[in-house]
Amino acid sequence: MSRNIADRRVYDWRATPWHKLERVVFKLQKRIYRAAQEGNKQKVRKLQGLLNRSWSAKMIAVRQVTQQNQGKKTAGVDGVTALTPKRRQELVGQLRVTGKAKAKPTRRVWIPKPGRDEKRPLGIPTIYDRALQGLVKQAMEPEWEAYMEANSYGFRPGRGCHDAIQAIFNNIRYKPKWVLDADIAKCFDRINHSALLKKLNNTSPIRRQIRAWLQAGVIDKGTWQDKDAGTPQGGVISPLLANIALHGLEEKVMGLVRIKADRYKLTVVRYADDFVVMHDDRSMIEKAQGVVSEWLKGLGLELKAEKTRISHTLEGENPGFDFLGFNIRQYKVGKNRSGKLNNGTPLGFKTLIKPSEKSIRKHKERLSQIVRGHKAAPQEALITKLNPVIRGWCNYFKTVVSKETYGDMDNYLWELLWKWAKRRHPNKSREWVAQKYWTPTKDVRWNFIGKTKHKEDIELTRHSKTEIIRHVKVKGKVSPFDGNLSLLEQEVTKNPRRKYSRT
Repeated sequence: MSRNIADRRVYDWRATPWHKLERVVFKLQKRIYRAAQEGNKQKVRKLQGLLNRSWSAKMIAVRQVTQQNQGKKTAGVDGVTALTPKRRQELVGQLRVTGKAKAKPTRRVWIPKPGRDEKRPLGIPTIYDRALQGLVKQAMEPEWEAYMEANSYGFRPGRGCHDAIQAIFNNIRYKPKWVLDADIAKCFDRINHSALLKKLNNTSPIRRQIRAWLQAGVIDKGTWQDKDAGTPQGGVISPLLANIALHGLEEKVMGLVRIKADRYKLTVVRYADDFVVMHDDRSMIEKAQGVVSEWLKGLGLELKAEKTRISHTLEGENPGFDFLGFNIRQYKVGKNRSGKLNNGTPLGFKTLIKPSEKSIRKHKERLSQIVRGHKAAPQEALITKLNPVIRGWCNYFKTVVSKETYGDMDNYLWELLWKWAKRRHPNKSREWVAQKYWTPTKDVRWNFIGKTKHKEDIELTRHSKTEIIRHVKVKGKVSPFDGNLSLLEQEVTKNPRRKYSRT
């Protein structure tokens, strides 16, 4: 009878209590995290097997790839998707992590890299493999969160690019330093399978399933190709596997410091395959570059020469560096504008982080492209298209010194819109055009406001309206899986999975 109740519960997809399922899964993940911290691998494997067999975990994995992910409508080599509740439930019933691991090849899709002629290869697994990867990731992620290094911020729960930027700022705010700004060439495509599987350090069904995914190959334009290296970009579990492969980079670089008291002078901050190494001695940075290059060879990887650079944050012809779309640099200033030590002593320089020139240029191109593409469209259609782009870009840079940049972007956009409006009415006066498309208010003279089909006002979002809010960096090795929300930034709690960390 209990089985019949479970069956009825399973096949009522729209009435599924997702918060309860997330609570069940998160409790198991916390237990895996604690067992990994204690070094009890036998308990970790047992709990991972329990999670992989959990109906709640399977439901969440299927929901992620069929409803939440952007690629939910993209099929793999079998042409199958699961967009209806019935198909999703069938997929839940099929998910199994067993010792007889199998995987279908991924479908190769080439997408252009922004601003380049070069294209990036994506590997699209089948919908079944994507759901199974999501299930396996739920079991593996808490274990590796217990091992991961403190200054690794990419593709990890409760961490992000703003944490990486704040970590860099904290390291250089009181002293100029030399920086190795490095990028790993084709990281996802060249990771050595043997080295990655060795790092997993277990013989469980999970390891065998991961090996099956890595060795499944790809189908490009109808032709099967063997895949002897790399993890497919497009797979749910690929970012986690890349993080596992690069785990140990920080420890390797820190091994250059022989005296424990001097370890604070050398810092490594990594976000996925981009990382920086900082120290006040250039020779130490050059040694770190050599050590990193040698260490990467063991993974089948190498540094990308054109994106790897040694610079100084304050001195030189081209001081500072770009990282994750931000420009990080120190400026010489007078005593009245100087940064200060905790005791009030002036430093003689100011550390400022701003949007990089490349980020500004790309945003301008995006705005210009949207305006050009709406030459004959109604005003409200143009505003509807521009607003999400403006909000997204401003929210990304709202934690740094961006106020002046926001004003410049508003001026640039106003010029685009004025040309757009004048082109539509070449025989009308400037005053007529201004009155038709812009509405003055108490605070702002030029408000670009249109009317929706329901006769409601829709206003263009202005960059300069975005409030600058300083980011609070996640501390040390703190993870959502340890159940301590007080040490995590407030934004992390927006993820539904974090709501149950105290239960």
